[in-house]
Amino acid sequence: MADMKQYIAIFIGGALGALLRFEMSAHIHSGSFPAATFLENAAGSLLLGLITGYFIIRAKRPLLTAFLGTGFCGGFTTMSTFAKETIFLLQSSPAAAFCYAAATLISGIALAYAGIFWGRRIALHAAGRGHDTP
Repeated sequence: MADMKQYIAIFIGGALGALLRFEMSAHIHSGSFPAATFLENAAGSLLLGLITGYFIIRAKRPLLTAFLGTGFCGGFTTMSTFAKETIFLLQSSPAAAFCYAAATLISGIALAYAGIFWGRRIALHAAGRGHDTP
């Protein structure tokens, strides 16, 4: 079971991630395409990949990982809003809903992989170990 410090780190990270998501959603107006949610989930996937890739190589830092990964990225990204927006799109345009869902899933996985790759490279460079690949 996690200790109280990890819970607090997750709580603070989650609050900050959710606030950033709220601000992005308030400032990105895109008409019928849910661009804000798409960008938030894509950026969150990349960031979580970077964090994961970096801490695979570097020393484990449970509080920082909890704050950034579970907390910030968890609060910043949003599966529930993605699902709701996909359903709304499905009602008006099944093709748009399919494209949105496919683009979100493909970009999320691709960006997470890219993040892991770059996170590992950054960690290896910082450790002076060269250019291993994932």
